[in-house]
Amino acid sequence: IKPKLGLSAKNYGRACYECLRGGLDFTKDDENVNSQPFMRWRDRFVFCAEAIYKAQAETGEIKGHYLNATAGTVEEMMKRAVFARELGVPIVMHDYLT
Repeated sequence: IKPKLGLSAKNYGRACYECLRGGLDFTKDDENVNSQPFMRWRDRFVFCAEAIYKAQAETGEIKGHYLNATAGTVEEMMKRAVFARELGVPIVMHDYLT
């Protein structure tokens, strides 16, 4: 999803929904999107999950989003991955180079 910076978590989720509703099957976080003061990771995960489920309900198609679980420690990445699973989002990614 672009832009990668500047959107609130709610607006980012809306962009995700619009892409999925518009015909894409999958969307993904940018590699550099993790947790900024204006878009915390937990809020982004929630709004993206809502976008997936809403688009699926409206289209009758399977939709998905790659949530970026990148964090400063392995423990924090696992915490984020577990939260994604609790939301029912089975796809997470991490960027080990940035």
